Amino acid sequence: MARGGFQGFSGGNNMQQLMRQAQKLQQQALEMTEQLDAMEYTGKAGGGAVTCTVNGKREVLSLKINKDVIDPEDPEMLEDIVMAAINDALKQGEENREAQMNKLSGATGMGGLF
Repeated sequence: MARGGFQGFSGGNNMQQLMRQAQKLQQQALEMTEQLDAMEYTGKAGGGAVTCTVNGKREVLSLKINKDVIDPEDPEMLEDIVMAAINDALKQGEENREAQMNKLSGATGMGGLF
């Protein structure tokens, strides 16, 4: 180890550069999170009989049910179709969020940080 510090580390300038990089990464992550939160994803189930739209914040924005799928004698079927449509939309959002955050962390040399 070099005298007075770590080998290969020359002090203040490198630390300032590292801090600027960290701040830039933090800003990029914040901007990406805002963009991802605003995105919408539509899931479908039952051959399109039920559609659900969610946003990136995982909030249900709309749920549409075709009246032909409503069977008063079989409410469990409708429940299953509704859950499948919601889960499809949420899965799309999660996959997109993960892919976008991986791009950000990979592009900055901080692989796996997010």
